[in-house]
Amino acid sequence: MQKIRPVTLATLLIGGIFALPIPVAAAPKDSAAIRADALKDTVVWDFTEGLTTEVGPRPAGTPQEARARDWAVARLKALGFSNVRAEPYTMPVWVRGRDEATIVSPFPQKLVLAALGNSGSTPDKGIDGEVVYFPTLADLEAAPADSLKGKIAFVSHGMAATQDGSSYGYFGAARRQGPSIAARKGAIGILIRSIGTDHHRMPHTGVQMWADGVTPIPAAALSVPDAEQLARMIARGQPVKLHLVLTSKMLKDQPSGNVIGEIVGTDPAAGVVVAACHLDSWDQGTGAIDDATGCGIAAAAALHVAKAGAPRRTIRVLMAGAEEVGGDGARAYYKAHGTEKHALAMESDFGADRVWRVDFKLPQGHDALAGRIAAALAPLGVGKGAQEAGGGADIAPLVKAGVPVIDLQQDGTRYFDLHHTPDDTLDKVDMAQLQQNVAAWAVTLDQVANASETLGIN
Repeated sequence: MQKIRPVTLATLLIGGIFALPIPVAAAPKDSAAIRADALKDTVVWDFTEGLTTEVGPRPAGTPQEARARDWAVARLKALGFSNVRAEPYTMPVWVRGRDEATIVSPFPQKLVLAALGNSGSTPDKGIDGEVVYFPTLADLEAAPADSLKGKIAFVSHGMAATQDGSSYGYFGAARRQGPSIAARKGAIGILIRSIGTDHHRMPHTGVQMWADGVTPIPAAALSVPDAEQLARMIARGQPVKLHLVLTSKMLKDQPSGNVIGEIVGTDPAAGVVVAACHLDSWDQGTGAIDDATGCGIAAAAALHVAKAGAPRRTIRVLMAGAEEVGGDGARAYYKAHGTEKHALAMESDFGADRVWRVDFKLPQGHDALAGRIAAALAPLGVGKGAQEAGGGADIAPLVKAGVPVIDLQQDGTRYFDLHHTPDDTLDKVDMAQLQQNVAAWAVTLDQVANASETLGIN
């Protein structure tokens, strides 16, 4: 069990429920009072600071993630949640080794890169190959079959920042599908320009899944400046030869687990509201914005709902143990709880900057509920969007099964400057914006958990 930093008096006062009995049922409370209280919240900062400091990096299925589970269970119990437990499962785990790249000719120098999750491994001594440049993933896809035999593919692109993060889906395909495409065309390795919007010399890692029948090859992301450097070398017209060392290994059946804590509702038949996040992180940073803040937001907001009385519906905070490497935690949760009545699901996993838009996917005839939520959010500068909510990886099986979902969209303008890099650290979190997230989540959870409307499936 990881030793837990004592919960501060301020945390106890803000949370307000803790080991004390939760008062009996309350109707949706005054949103103005909840907003005002949540905008002064300290639980979210204490949670984020504690997880990133006392545990740090926590790749799924590793001893570090096990320490994060122990930490989260102890913290949720200290905060007064009910039915707190870890729910174990096993999963395959990819473990990073050495990540090195050196231009052999014509301009010898080292490049900064990070292996992608599930990358194949080079021999300990590495591999050598000529680099073949593709400006886009589409160019790689158009390359003739077997045209990359003995070569190292290099895929670039031009990802730019967007407030809603919409560019990630398009440009992220270079990471998700690029390695399999290159392998099928005979490449002995692949480098991609990091899926990021910064110009720091920090590579963005991330998972990719090998297509059926593909033999894994070494796959890595170059930092954006190094990708641009490599492109300039290639533009000079001389063959560029590279020495690549990416040593890694796969481990089978490693222990992982989800952490759950509940604010118990007064009407079991009304269903459960899931407030989700993920505990795991990549190994390079301390996982502050991805996703310690998300877990802190979900937990703190649930406490603000409970502060004035038990809600009608149970609020279940789900801290998935494995999201980054393919959603094992979400699948394990659905396997264990999919037959239960779920009224609605929400997820916080897009950093810590302010919520600016709310999107809904509610049953027909629930416009009044959406309107009440939008009205409660408007004073926080949150507008009602026209898009249908889609949820995120940690609630994907629930959404696929038809559970209603609400997305509180965070400002992602700077998210992909930090995403999956060593720069994902606590100092990047803005306290005022983090508290605005808690306020937005608190008023939304309050309206949903106490709504008189029928919600959910099963």
